Amino acid sequence: MRAGATASNLWDATGPRRPGTHSGPVAWRGAVGRWDRTLFDAVARRHWPGGDLVLPRLSRAANHGLLWAGSATGLALFGSARSRKAALRAMCSLAVASATINTLGKWSVRRPRPLLEGVPAVRQLRTQPGTTSFPSGHAASAAAFATGLTLEAPALGLVAVPLAAAVAASRVYTGVHYPADVLAGAALGVGAGLLVRSLAREADLARTAPGPERAAEAPALDGGEGLTVVVNRDSGTAADREALAAALPRAEIVVCPGPEVAGALAEAAGRCRVLGVSGGDGTMGAAAAAALAAGVPLAVFPGGTLNHFAADLGIAGAEDTCRALAAGSAVRVAVGRFTPGPDGQGGQGGADGKSGYFLNTFSLGVYPELVWHRERWSPRIGSGPAALLAAWRVLRAERPVRLTVAGRPRSVWLLFAGNGTYHGSGPTPRRRVGLHEELLDVRIVHGGGRPGPRLLAALMTGPLTRSPVHTATRLERLRISDIPPGTLLAYDGEWTTAPAECVVDKLPGALTVYRPE
Repeated sequence: MRAGATASNLWDATGPRRPGTHSGPVAWRGAVGRWDRTLFDAVARRHWPGGDLVLPRLSRAANHGLLWAGSATGLALFGSARSRKAALRAMCSLAVASATINTLGKWSVRRPRPLLEGVPAVRQLRTQPGTTSFPSGHAASAAAFATGLTLEAPALGLVAVPLAAAVAASRVYTGVHYPADVLAGAALGVGAGLLVRSLAREADLARTAPGPERAAEAPALDGGEGLTVVVNRDSGTAADREALAAALPRAEIVVCPGPEVAGALAEAAGRCRVLGVSGGDGTMGAAAAAALAAGVPLAVFPGGTLNHFAADLGIAGAEDTCRALAAGSAVRVAVGRFTPGPDGQGGQGGADGKSGYFLNTFSLGVYPELVWHRERWSPRIGSGPAALLAAWRVLRAERPVRLTVAGRPRSVWLLFAGNGTYHGSGPTPRRRVGLHEELLDVRIVHGGGRPGPRLLAALMTGPLTRSPVHTATRLERLRISDIPPGTLLAYDGEWTTAPAECVVDKLPGALTVYRPE
């Protein structure tokens, strides 16, 4: 050791190094580097009862994932069906973590291994690693295996998690990694486990997806004859409207501003064979209500920003709908409904006592507040900045909503009900499996703490039905009561004041919608 080198600055020392270390500029400086060196030295100096006997052996047993492969083999041979499934998920998580470490982690940050002068010889491994130090592959594999196993079979996690923690700690104890290496590896392993769980759930949903929507009888319209299309002037462009008129020369095209769309839809539905609508999801929701009341089929022309309903229906643009109209190709889809009153009979706390309908989602909590703030500010600063400002305002200042869900008092940051089962984890997942299912996809992010961390935790953990953060289930009907006065609800991107009580349910196969084969 060079003169002046001590246990606290061995990281910067030059001289004999073992394989995998190198001299030169050290990137790990500042408070993190000092903390890392101090903690490493503290572990090296301290005697841990039983550690010298157990931890080096445990560290060697985990080489190349042998400890975890043996555990998975034992579960596969002697465990239950759920244990075998958990073992497979755990090994897939380990494989993802290991591949990430070996292809990106070790080569992106070429950190030298710690020097061994301060580590007692009895702890040192017989064969020293030859790779760079950051991050710890052993910690990543251990955390990935334990995460994958625990998420699928929580009871097995009572054994796997402490064992994984011991393997991770052994890498610092034997002097082959700094604490930051271990923490980074463990974080990567947990992320791999969550990723595999999310991908596995996507595959499970795809396998159990319902069959195709039932075909419906609908008139074939030549050139749009008998079709009235109500166009939201605030959505799309003038060129889109001109193209629509050219594609449907015999249709009646009614263009009106956003606030007048609902009235125009109700009037048009009473005098046409087929009701058409051009706009975003909120406009399509209003059109669905008008079509249901009049008993006429609906033709949707996506003209909004996101167009979730049209995308899930398989309609990419106006040309798809025109082709379906010409062929008379249509399907029957379900519609979500929320009705004021304790039994969904109306007249109890709603602004007008009438039912509302949604094609995509219904929600209470932070999302309706975000929509309200966004709509309030977007005319002045634009939709993008308004969305960012609204998110900052909501996550900083809002409080959870206290209400009663299915007869049980709850404090929630977000209550989400989807019109059909959605793919993806988290409180507000991405896309649906089918549009004709009879069940609501209900997800609740429970109150407590700040909304940002809670929503992030819900996004990462997925729909764990017994999670303290996030609950997910499928229901035919959901009753919500004791809603505080002034609480907002959102449906298909629109917002309104929530009634004191309401029932959310489905109308399976209630709406006929044109869709190309």
